[in-house]
Amino acid sequence: MRRELAVVWLIWLVAAVALGGYLGLRMLHGKDRTLFMPGETTAGHYQIELDCNACHAQAFADADAIQRACVDCHGEALRKSKDSHPLSKFTDPRNADRLTELDARYCVTCHIEHQPVRTAEMGLTLPVDYCWRCHQDIGQERPTHSELAFDSCASAGCHNYHDNRALYEDFLLQHAGEPWLLAETLVALPVAPQPRGEPLVSGDQDAPADLGEVDGVVAQWAQSRHARGGVNCSDCHQDGDQAWVESPSVSLCADCHVTEHTGFQRGRHGMRQARGLSPMRPELARLPMRSAAEGRELSCLSCHGAHDFNPVTAAVDACLECHDDEHSRAYLNSPHYQLWRAEQAGGAVGSGVSCATCHLPREETRHPNGEIGIAAQHNQSANLRPVEQMARSVCMHCHGLDFVLDALADPRLLHNNFSGRPAVSVPSIEMALERERQHARSAPERASGADAGESAPQPPQR
Repeated sequence: MRRELAVVWLIWLVAAVALGGYLGLRMLHGKDRTLFMPGETTAGHYQIELDCNACHAQAFADADAIQRACVDCHGEALRKSKDSHPLSKFTDPRNADRLTELDARYCVTCHIEHQPVRTAEMGLTLPVDYCWRCHQDIGQERPTHSELAFDSCASAGCHNYHDNRALYEDFLLQHAGEPWLLAETLVALPVAPQPRGEPLVSGDQDAPADLGEVDGVVAQWAQSRHARGGVNCSDCHQDGDQAWVESPSVSLCADCHVTEHTGFQRGRHGMRQARGLSPMRPELARLPMRSAAEGRELSCLSCHGAHDFNPVTAAVDACLECHDDEHSRAYLNSPHYQLWRAEQAGGAVGSGVSCATCHLPREETRHPNGEIGIAAQHNQSANLRPVEQMARSVCMHCHGLDFVLDALADPRLLHNNFSGRPAVSVPSIEMALERERQHARSAPERASGADAGESAPQPPQR
């Protein structure tokens, strides 16, 4: 009996060692780490899920180590959004009691990976009652909120935990009463730095004579912004006296287009390469993509082409060659597309609305030579979720804030690419106006109280 038991244990041990070795080899040499994931990752992280060290920088890392990994990737976005709940708010001793309700010092308190059953509509995990934990008395502080459900704080058009810029009370009041369509509806266009040299034409090309037939390529280049900016063939295909490179690496683009390249690597299109993984391909996406795009590796050239760098093609056609979700398919039947067609037919420059207009918005930037210009933000995730982030950076170039909040809160419009008027009404501006009216009504009372020597009540620490 003992001998038989020993044989069973020996077989079990050999099998365990063999299985461990097999899995270890797959992970280390084949880089297949999916076997070790405890659950599906969220929409924001699935592309880099095979780079475990992006979040788990060390074995058995504590909450502080994981928090540093979160800040490494998302810290700049939080600073740009003027984070309304920064870490400093919760390390302030006056707010120490709030940590017993929700330890907001750590991202993982609310955002937990590998738990798909807890993933919300925005593609991240989020408790529905997180606002209520600290703001249980909001109904008493603001009568306009007294009848609202505890889980409605973050509804579209209301509050966002980190980026609340579209809903600042003074901002709402400033834009109250605006028409749904503004009188001037032009989108800012990119402003390039000073050209490197005089504009070039076909005859100026400096490719080696032994390359053979290059007329088609030269014709494309001669019509491009590179040629108009004095960028010749050798500037990309040759480094000084080095040999001619037939297909230069797209990393070369970053030498001149630093801002665009940085944004690209932080967005859905380039974040894999930023982590040292293989380039993103459409078939790896969780959104519906066109089958004809399978196998295409995303890079600068995927949208801009190798020689013509046509910004018109990059703004619409390049997007629709891959994206096949309902929102993308509806674009060609939308009022925005009609405006885009009208601009291409000779309308006012900046009057059209392309895919890039909304998802790669123009921002002021500093070029490598120190010049201030306007560049397209190539991190298309920067203003995507929560969707209200698009209000300031995109929608309000053409529309009044009241209309914008209603439209962004209407799921039907999000799906049909904003064809029609919103059927949802967000009361944010009316609430701000009512609060202002309440202040005006109570002003005489406050004045008489101050005259009588009463001290004004201090607002609670937030």
